[in-house]
Amino acid sequence: MVIVRPVRPNDLPALMDLVGSTGIGLTTLPNDLALMQARIAASLATFAGTAARADEQWVFVMEAITPPARPAQGTRLIGICAIAGAVGLREPWYSYRVGNVVHASRELGIFTQTPTLFLSNDLTGASELCSLFLHPDFRVGRNGALLSKSRLIFMAQFRQRFAKNVIAEMRGVSDESGRSPFWESLGRHFFSMDFAEADRLTGAGKKSFVAELMPKHPLYSSFLTAEAQAVIGQTHPLTTPARRLLEQEGFRYAGHVDIFDAGPALEANLEDIDAVKRSIVVKVVALSELESVAPDVVGTVDQPLMLVGRTDLENFAVGLARIVFQAGGITIDAASADALGIQVGASVRVVALRPADRH
Repeated sequence: MVIVRPVRPNDLPALMDLVGSTGIGLTTLPNDLALMQARIAASLATFAGTAARADEQWVFVMEAITPPARPAQGTRLIGICAIAGAVGLREPWYSYRVGNVVHASRELGIFTQTPTLFLSNDLTGASELCSLFLHPDFRVGRNGALLSKSRLIFMAQFRQRFAKNVIAEMRGVSDESGRSPFWESLGRHFFSMDFAEADRLTGAGKKSFVAELMPKHPLYSSFLTAEAQAVIGQTHPLTTPARRLLEQEGFRYAGHVDIFDAGPALEANLEDIDAVKRSIVVKVVALSELESVAPDVVGTVDQPLMLVGRTDLENFAVGLARIVFQAGGITIDAASADALGIQVGASVRVVALRPADRH
C-alpha cells in the first residue's frame, strides 16, 4: 500500500531520482540538487515552526510500503507534492489576468470585444498547492487522487496555518520537446532564451526577475498567434487529471494564467473546499482484518474508500483505508493502521475519497 508523509532529510537521493522524470514545465520541482536540498530544509523548518510566513513550504512524499511492516528495503518514494504557505510575500508573485476590452461606436455601428492580458499580483498571499508529481509507473488506481488530496486533509487539520484563498497553478501546454506556443508568441520577444531555460530560472526562484522584464502594459491577446491564443487557460495533457481532481473539490479557473506558458491558476476558498468542509475527526476504537486497500481498488457504495490522516503534526501521514463507523468511533483495517502508525485510541481525520460518496 502507499501513504503520503512529510519529507525527511534522507529522502534526498530518492527524490532526485524521482524528479529526473518530471520533464519541462513543472517549475516548482526543478531537477537541481541544491534547490531540492533547500526545499527539504525549508519544509523541515516549516514543520518545526521556525520558518517565516513568507518561506513556509510543506513538502510531502508518497511512499510505497511492503506490508505488513515498514522495512527500509521494502519502501520506495513514488511521488511528491507540496503546499506553499503564502506566495508573493518574499518577492512579487506575477500572473496574467485575462480580461476584456470593448471598442464601440454607435455612430459607426462598431462593437468589438478584444481579450486582454494584464500583468498582476492579484494572487499575493494565497496558499498554493504545488509540486504534484507521481512516477509514471505508479499512475494507477487511486494513487494520483491520494497524492493530490492528502494536502487537503492536512489543510483541514491545520487550517489556521493557511490563507483563506488557495490556488493551484496548472502546467500549461507544451510539446514533447518543451516548446510552449504561448512562450514562442510572447515571452521569446523579450528574452533570447528557450522556454526550457525560462522554466529552469523560474524553478530556481528567479521568476520575479524574469517577470519584471515582461511588458507592463495590457496586451491584446489577438496579437498573438492563433496557436498561442488557443492554449491560454489550458492545461498540459498530463496535468488534466490533476485539474479534474481539484475541480471535484470546488476549485475553479477564475481568469489568472501563468506568465510563461498560460497554464490556468485554479482558485478556491479554503473553507469551501469539499474535503476540508466535510472531513471529520474520529477515534479509532478497533482494528480489523479487513483487506487493505490495493492501488486498483475502487470501493463500493456501501464501503467507499476513505482518506485517513493522522492529526499530529510531527508524525502526520495520510493513506486510503477501509473503515467501519460504529458507536464511539471507527474500525480500521490493521494493515492500514500499521502503515500509518495508528493505534487504538488515536484520533484521525477522515473523509471519503470521492466527493460523490460524502454523505
